[in-house]
Amino acid sequence: MTTPSVLIVGGGLAGLAAAVALVPRGYRVTILESRPRLGGRASSFSDPVTGQLVDACQHVSMGCCTNFAHFCRTIGVGHFLEPQRTLWFRTPDRRTSPFRSDPWPAPFHLGRALAGAHYLTTTDKLRIGWGMLQLLRESPEADPPALEWLRNHRQNARTIERFWGVVLTSALNETVDRVGLKYARKVFVDGFLRHRDGFTVHVPTVPLGRLYGEEMRGWLNAHSVEIRENCGVKAVRSPRTNVRGQCVALRDGSEMCADAVILAVPFDRVLDLLPAEIATQPFFTRIANLAPSPITSVHLWFDRDITLLPHVVLVDCVGQWVFNRGNGYVQVVVSASYDLKKQGRENIESIIVTELARVFPHSANLLRTKVVTEHTATFSAVPGVDAYRPTQATPILNLFLAGDWTRTGWPATMEGAVRSGYLAAEAILAAHGRPETLVQPDLA
Repeated sequence: MTTPSVLIVGGGLAGLAAAVALVPRGYRVTILESRPRLGGRASSFSDPVTGQLVDACQHVSMGCCTNFAHFCRTIGVGHFLEPQRTLWFRTPDRRTSPFRSDPWPAPFHLGRALAGAHYLTTTDKLRIGWGMLQLLRESPEADPPALEWLRNHRQNARTIERFWGVVLTSALNETVDRVGLKYARKVFVDGFLRHRDGFTVHVPTVPLGRLYGEEMRGWLNAHSVEIRENCGVKAVRSPRTNVRGQCVALRDGSEMCADAVILAVPFDRVLDLLPAEIATQPFFTRIANLAPSPITSVHLWFDRDITLLPHVVLVDCVGQWVFNRGNGYVQVVVSASYDLKKQGRENIESIIVTELARVFPHSANLLRTKVVTEHTATFSAVPGVDAYRPTQATPILNLFLAGDWTRTGWPATMEGAVRSGYLAAEAILAAHGRPETLVQPDLA
């Protein structure tokens, strides 16, 4: 009996997760990646001045992200994730509120943290508590506009801007006026209300290029996964009559075939890879309705540290998070950075530098900056977005999809990417008469 083979187009987190799930179950896996590295959007670049490996944009996980944690443990990089059991919220007046869990059962474990938020009034906190209670009572599938729902449940401009919006923009990479309730609810229920450890942020202690580097490659090599980097795929091809499975045409003119193909590429590339007779099927055409949302990351190097805190969540600011990477290097993340699109690099730098000077009392000298914008960082979690997100199993025999934009039950996160890879592997196993559940359970 021959070993079944799978081609995975795309070496990002979704494709890697699919490979990690399939190989131990007897599949021969080949990963085709057009870039000279693995990791997809979770990437790093080398700073030309210092040679330091720098993340294009800081990625973090949370305690509720059980599948991403499972993936990291499996490949041996779980120790590179450091839990941040206290979140630090700061306003432009330089006041800071710690946000940490108490040893009480959920959802009461964060009550004291909310009560201590200096940027909210007592009435604000009561409104937020009421809103949280109503979220727990709301159907998980309800997906009206989140802003409308919040207003209908006693939230005012202050609570929306200083609490709901701060959390949602960071978590969903979308502004509160654009998102649907389904994933807004998921952020708060899974991250804040269901389990005491759900909200704990896990920050990589190494650059992403290192996180998906030596250990990742070592695991893949030990399990005989073939990795072909700088190997772009031009199109999915219908297999020849004497070939079972699916084939792909490579940009160098050659062709590769396997028993199954997983397209683990960004949503805006899928239709271009499919033959017209497939791309025009309703299952695939709805993907075109997914809209992108941008993230801008501003990297700043000072001659000394501007804060001793490991990170800061910004309130009433352009940026949402400041990550302190040590030795004077900080990264400011601006999620859903639509308003910065028309700003030039120098203007963006000026906005962020001015903001940091207001938020942090420092006398450090700015040495240099770098602005990185990913214009199609994630899909926009608008109301009803799941109607456009396809399942991992497609109507085409032996053709599967993976990516955080597929139907995972999660927004566009590293957790969603890993879930999609596991779900694609589940779909392949089911198609081959070997059904198995690979997706890890939520926190109990």
